Amino acid sequence: MKIRMALLFLPIVLIVVGWTTEIGYGTDASVLVQSNEPPVIPIGLDAYRMWDRLCYHRIGVRAYMRSTYDREGNNRTADASHFLYQESDDFSVSLDVKGPGVLYFKRTNHWHGSPWHYEVDGEDFIVTETATADPVNAKKTLKETTYIPEELFPNPLTWTWSTTKGADLMWVPLPFEESFRIAYSRTFYGTGYYIYHIFSPEMKHLSRPLKSWDKTSPQSDVLELLNRSGRDIAPTGKDVRTYTGTLQMEPYEWTTIAELTEAPVTIRALKLTIPREKAYAFGQCRLRVTWDHRWHASIDAPIDLFFGAGHLYNNNNREYLVKGFPSVIRYDSEHVYLSCYWPMPFFRHAKIEIQSTGHTMVEREGLAFKDMKWEIRTEEFDGPVNHVGYFHATYSDHPEPALGRDMIFLDTSQVEGGGHWSGNFVGMSWIFTRNGYLPTLEGDPRFFFDGSRTPQAWGTGTEEWGGGGDYWGGRNMTLPFAGHPVGTRKKDAKNQNDLINSAYRFLIADIFPFGNRAVIGLEHGGTNTSTEHYSGVVYWYGIDSPSLVLTDHFHCCDEKVEIREHEYTSPTASQPYTLVSRYEWGPDHQGARMHFPAEQDDVRTMKGTSQFKMRLDPDNLGVMLRRKFDYLYPNQCARVSVRPDQADAEWQYVGLWYTAGSNTCVYSYPRSEGELGKTQHTIITGNRRWREEEFLIPRHLTEGVKRLEIKIEHVPINRALFPSHPFPAESIWSESRYWAYCYKMPRVTLATRDWNAKDK
Repeated sequence: MKIRMALLFLPIVLIVVGWTTEIGYGTDASVLVQSNEPPVIPIGLDAYRMWDRLCYHRIGVRAYMRSTYDREGNNRTADASHFLYQESDDFSVSLDVKGPGVLYFKRTNHWHGSPWHYEVDGEDFIVTETATADPVNAKKTLKETTYIPEELFPNPLTWTWSTTKGADLMWVPLPFEESFRIAYSRTFYGTGYYIYHIFSPEMKHLSRPLKSWDKTSPQSDVLELLNRSGRDIAPTGKDVRTYTGTLQMEPYEWTTIAELTEAPVTIRALKLTIPREKAYAFGQCRLRVTWDHRWHASIDAPIDLFFGAGHLYNNNNREYLVKGFPSVIRYDSEHVYLSCYWPMPFFRHAKIEIQSTGHTMVEREGLAFKDMKWEIRTEEFDGPVNHVGYFHATYSDHPEPALGRDMIFLDTSQVEGGGHWSGNFVGMSWIFTRNGYLPTLEGDPRFFFDGSRTPQAWGTGTEEWGGGGDYWGGRNMTLPFAGHPVGTRKKDAKNQNDLINSAYRFLIADIFPFGNRAVIGLEHGGTNTSTEHYSGVVYWYGIDSPSLVLTDHFHCCDEKVEIREHEYTSPTASQPYTLVSRYEWGPDHQGARMHFPAEQDDVRTMKGTSQFKMRLDPDNLGVMLRRKFDYLYPNQCARVSVRPDQADAEWQYVGLWYTAGSNTCVYSYPRSEGELGKTQHTIITGNRRWREEEFLIPRHLTEGVKRLEIKIEHVPINRALFPSHPFPAESIWSESRYWAYCYKMPRVTLATRDWNAKDK
């Protein structure tokens, strides 16, 4: 015990079998601070430069993933070619948003849709791909392709199908101040999904002012940084402490690598080196990390999936299984190198453990894991502790997915004691088949945040989420942010390991912030009918304290509530009507089996103005409004103004609240005519009319306000579904319910002792 206590004050780690020393000086908790002010948010290319801030909360930012998904909830033509509307035969709109914001990601199947229109703040810009000139013969004649103009969309911020085995991917940030649209000139196989952030107007805590895309080439420092993927990207130098050691394990034992008490710090590198012949068995072991003596481990996952692959079997002697930016799996002739560079802050203590699972390889051959090396690098954390979240890697196993229901890989209300969590969703690593059956990749990702019943994120398939296309042609692919590291088609498998297929998706600029809950799910197969055995790890940052708090809610059609409590008035509003319909989820039934029955509620429409008052927490950092409405009515748009509920207060204009499209879309897939087929005008109407959307009100208009008066002024959008054909309904404003959420700084509570941190 005396030796153990003495070593507490040495900046080293000593590991022997069954015995672990603690590291560090011990830190007086009084030096830790919590802040009432939000942290700086990196935007644009700064999101890459400042990637070490992935762990920081994004107060006042909402992220969305929109796509060409089948509006009936099924998988029509692999979710391709469902457009919001068509302005002409060479302008089919797949994304239409109003800002301020940044588009961070775009994916299409091959070159399909090109030439693409990128309309930024009303200015149209044409982007193409090399294959556009001769799409019929492109696969035969082209070995390498690029985006055009290449100088604006360079590698490694873009990758095309010649590398990805089927997809065109773009991570070039495109900022916009007021609006952004994407439209396709050709509609054959017009699939796509897009990730963008919307910011609260006039935000003060951005890394730089938000300005419309200036059509300049991405700076070389960002390209150089991303080109280092696969190498050691963690900081080094005098301000970084490095701890190393060797690891010895026996089957079924938990072995502690290190207990770190020199804090507060951020782990910037966690690296393991193992003999190549033991790699597969070691990958089956489990990594567990517990922060600050918390009751639950925040990282608890199989080692192989944690580092980005479904297993550590290297079937064709590649150097990299995962050549990712935050995670790397690299081979040489003798060793396998596992490297994790996700920033991982903690404030008092970190315990890092590995458990041998007693894999059959160990039992059969009597192997113990010996002489394995590890390395941990840390740097000082000197900010307010409530500016960041703990890093989590949450594992889930789905051996028998439920028919008709998405598999939930993460529900923060159900982990580590449950409750409200604030943080950022930053990626996944998952196995999607153990039988080499790749059609399971038709399943869409669907993510829900902060209580919304409409998914803020809906993609076009699992392979798309992993950066692929055409099932990667059954081949492997690894990029900085997406990949298919292991597995192949059943017909090409040489052994059982080849049948295990996995993918990964790392989110750096295109992260999804959340304020009280995140639900991350995948369809199993195109209509939730696959029986494949899935498992996966979700990467996220979070602390169990909300940054988005519900302060008020009312039903526009409840006369008692609307008039007496919220002073709702809408002179031109219709009488309430009862709507029995569904939200936009997956297939609502399989034959006679009902998965998502229709729901009943009252709703009304108006063409003029609605006004109402909502309670706020005056100590807010801004407000998010959410509205439930009838999506039958297309392109709903309104001017939003606010004022405090006090005498002589003046109205302040905030911005346009806009939802493009409706539950009716135009479908164009000229299958028989092929790549250059003429645009079609097939009308598709889904049975999903219930929808919820969000609107941000900035801090300077809400801080200190206990009750906020809100004015919604309808703005008609007279737009056809396609030329000479109107939408089935007119463009009017629909409203059923409103919710008000207040942004605030979450609070960190440290375990095991009293802690009265200073406010900063």
